[in-house]
Amino acid sequence: MFRPRLISIAVATLTGLALSACSPKDEQRSVSAVLADSVLLPAYAAWTEADHQLAASGKAFCDGSQDLPAARQAFLAAQSAWAGLQPLLVGPLAEGNRTWQVQFWPDKKNLVARQVEALLKSKPELSVADLDKASVVVQGLTAYEYVLFDNAIDLGDAAQKSRYCPLIVAIGQHQQALADQTLAQWQGDAGMAAQLKKFPNDRYADSGEAMAELLRAQVTALDALKKKLGTPLGRQSKGIPQPYQAEAWRSQASLASIAASLASAERLWRGANDDGVKALLPADQAELVKRLDAAYADTRQRIADPQRPLTELITDEQGRQALGEVYDSLNTLHRLHEGELAKALGIQLGFNAHDGD
Repeated sequence: MFRPRLISIAVATLTGLALSACSPKDEQRSVSAVLADSVLLPAYAAWTEADHQLAASGKAFCDGSQDLPAARQAFLAAQSAWAGLQPLLVGPLAEGNRTWQVQFWPDKKNLVARQVEALLKSKPELSVADLDKASVVVQGLTAYEYVLFDNAIDLGDAAQKSRYCPLIVAIGQHQQALADQTLAQWQGDAGMAAQLKKFPNDRYADSGEAMAELLRAQVTALDALKKKLGTPLGRQSKGIPQPYQAEAWRSQASLASIAASLASAERLWRGANDDGVKALLPADQAELVKRLDAAYADTRQRIADPQRPLTELITDEQGRQALGEVYDSLNTLHRLHEGELAKALGIQLGFNAHDGD
């Protein structure tokens, strides 16, 4: 008479064990899906919208219906949106060297200026088709920034404006087309967002692979932020500052770009409501969660503190010290992700895109 009860207990035990065994994957699936919908897809949509605004701004500036400050603001918005994507570079945009089409950095030998001038000399009536066939050095935001912000270019002069406007318009249209194509690859039943929600698929065998790639992208981006600050600080040149090696130095948007990337990395960590990567850590990792939360807050505050552009901060000891503290804070954040977080999640990071730089 005890047999039915014993069978039910055994079934319940086995079911509980099975659910327990599936739980980590279920959690990874849930977090991957949440991040796809609440963090990644909105960021790609925002980047696309910023590039539409950039293309419209370029045309408006060149036809005389928009002034230079407004055109520069459209560039800064596009630069910020692009910086926000960098911790989220998984899928189509991360493949086929497409990121070089968006931004050429670091520009160690002033290739952007030299190639822009050479291109306009050879093709004074530059078309979008001409730009599409040209080098990535002149296709993206760094070339656009050069034209709008470089001190040697006077866009208030009608002749100079006429010379550079074909490139401004062509870059805007090239960026818009690239963003539209990328966003389309994120959307739809077989798009990148869907591949982060339903497994297995053509890209990921399971949710564990998806989460591993998201963490790799985040770690790579944090490492890149160290380079974007360390290079102009002279961390790779025996302490000799290299201000012209900073990202977006002409527009003085270097620190704002780092802040935008950091904010995006933190959104990946937190999710929309503490349902991001941090939700995968078990209760016994509460101390690691606290340290990561604190590290993000510390880096965020240190980037916000300086009231001067990076290129000015580098010129004096106090400014370099403040930037050095930002770098050290970024380094702590990067190491926590690369080491302790990856280990706690059981993720092997493998090759880093910035290894050897």
